[in-house]
Amino acid sequence: MKKKLLGLLAIMVVASMTLAACSQNNKPSNTATNAPNAQSEETGETAPVEVTLFAVQEPNIDLATNKFTKFVEEKFNIKIKFETTPPDGAKEKRQISLASGDYPDAYMLPGYVDQFTQADVVKYGKQGVLIPLNDLIDQYAPNIKAAMEKDSDLKAFNTAPDGNIYGLVAYSQCFHCSYPNKMWINTKWLDKLQLEMPKTPEEFKAVLSAFKTKDPNGNGVADEVPLSGSIEDFGVRVIPFLMNGFIYDDDRNYLNLNGGKVESAALNLKWKEGLTYIKSLYDEGLIDPGAFAQNAEAFKKIGENGDAQILGAGAGMHPAIFVNIDVGNKNSADYNPVPPLTGPHGSFATHDGGGVAPGAKFVITNKASEEQQIALIKLVDYMFTEEGQTNGASGMEGIDWRKPKEGEVALGEGVEPKVATIPAVEGEAPRNAGWSGTAHFYMPREYRDSWVQGTDIYDSANYERRLYQATLQYQGHEPKELFPLWAIWIDNAEVDEASILQTNIKSYIEQSALQFITGNKDLERDWDAYVKGLKDLKIDRYLEILQKAYDQSFK
Repeated sequence: MKKKLLGLLAIMVVASMTLAACSQNNKPSNTATNAPNAQSEETGETAPVEVTLFAVQEPNIDLATNKFTKFVEEKFNIKIKFETTPPDGAKEKRQISLASGDYPDAYMLPGYVDQFTQADVVKYGKQGVLIPLNDLIDQYAPNIKAAMEKDSDLKAFNTAPDGNIYGLVAYSQCFHCSYPNKMWINTKWLDKLQLEMPKTPEEFKAVLSAFKTKDPNGNGVADEVPLSGSIEDFGVRVIPFLMNGFIYDDDRNYLNLNGGKVESAALNLKWKEGLTYIKSLYDEGLIDPGAFAQNAEAFKKIGENGDAQILGAGAGMHPAIFVNIDVGNKNSADYNPVPPLTGPHGSFATHDGGGVAPGAKFVITNKASEEQQIALIKLVDYMFTEEGQTNGASGMEGIDWRKPKEGEVALGEGVEPKVATIPAVEGEAPRNAGWSGTAHFYMPREYRDSWVQGTDIYDSANYERRLYQATLQYQGHEPKELFPLWAIWIDNAEVDEASILQTNIKSYIEQSALQFITGNKDLERDWDAYVKGLKDLKIDRYLEILQKAYDQSFK
C-alpha cells in the first residue's frame, strides 16, 4: 500500500508540475548526420526507422496511440513498435524476454516500477546483450553529453567500472524525496498546550509526554497516540529521525563514512546511546507499538481517526502518508515539520543524494541495427532537453501544460517560472498526451524548481511547495561525508556475495534494534553478544567489499 502511495504521489507530482523551455537554444541539436534510411520508390521520401521498444504501460496511458508517441515519431522519422507490460509483473516479463533471447531493440522503463540493476547492467554489458552508448552519445546526443559534463554524478551513475555507458538512469532530483525521514507534529496541539516546537531529544520527549497526559484533543478520553509510524518502505520508520540526534542513520544499510573509511553505524556506541533514548520513549508509552509492525493503511487510520484527532506526531517523507490532504480535510494543516533534533552528538537528517536510483532505465540491445541505435539515442537525447522532458513526462503543450501567466511564481525562490500545468477536469477522458515515468530522464533540481506553484501551502494543489518548504529545514543537516551507496559500482564478482551479506546484516540490525527498544534484549547485558552476532554475519567482509567499491568509484 505504502509503495503504491509513494509511486502514485511521484507520478502526480511530476505529471502535475513539469517544465518546458520556450527557448530555441534548449532544443536538441540535429547537426549530426544520420545513417541513410530506405527511400520509397514512389514518393522519394525517407521511410521511417522501425524500432521495437519494451515499455511499461501505466494507467490511463496507451503508448501506441499516445500524442507524444505520434509527435516524436514524426519529429525523428521513426516508427515505434511497443512491447508493453502492466506495472505488476514488469520485472518478471523483462527478465523472461532477456532469458529467451527474443528481446527488443531497446528497453525504456519507469524506474519506480522496474529497471536494470547495476549488476544487470554489468552482466548483460559483458555478455554483449547491451551495447555501449559512449560513441552514440558522443556523436548523436549533444544534450546527454552536456548533461553529463554539467552533472558529474550523472556520469558516475551511468558509467560502469569498465568505462562503458551501457544504460541511462532516471536523473530526477526530487528535493523533498532526498530528505525522506521527516517528522510531522500536531502544531494545533502544541498551541493548545502552549508548548514550543521541540529542538532536542529531551524536549521532544517532554512534548510527547504532554500529548499523552494532557488531553490535547479535548474529548476527556486518554486516546491520544503521541507518536506513530509504519514499517512499510523508506522514510516512514520512527527510528531514523530519533536516532539522528545521536549518530547518522541512513535508514537503509546503516553505513557511515569517516575520513574516507566505510563504517557501520550499528557497531558504534552512539547507536547504543540512541537506542537507549528510543527505548525510554517506548517504556513510557510515547511510541505507538504499532509503529514497529503496522502497514501504511493502519498508520493512516490513526491519522484519520473518525471520532477525534488522536495522532500527535507522525514519521513520514510527507504528511499524505498518514493524513488526507484533499481540499476541505480538517486535519491536514495541523501537521507541520519538526526540524532535525540537536542531540548529544549532532543534528543529522537522512539524505539519499536526490532520489536517483542506480542502474539503468534505458538500454539498447545488440538486436538494434546501427540505424536503429542512432534513432533511439536521438529520441532519448530530446528528452534531455527541457521541452522534450516536459512533453514526454507531463504531456504536450496546450494539453497538459502552458506558459506561465504574469504574476505566477516558481517553486524555487527567485527562480524564473517556465511552465504551469493545466489541471485535469473532473470527468474528462484520459488525455494520453505523455509517457509519464517512462520519459523521466533528466530532471535536475533547477528544472523542478522552475515549475509554477501557488503560495498557499495548505491548498492540496500546492502540496509540492509545502514539502519544499519543509525540506529546507532538513537541508544541510546531512554529514559532511556521506557513503554514496546509491552511486557506487560493486565488482561484478562480488555483487552476489555483497547482496547476501547486505540482506542478512540489515535484517539483523533492524530486528535487534526492535528487540532492544521493546525490552526483549537488554542493552547492557546483551550488547556485546549483539556485536558478536554482526561479526559472525561477516560485517567486516561486507565493509571491505564496500570500501573497495567506494575507492574504485571515487578515488
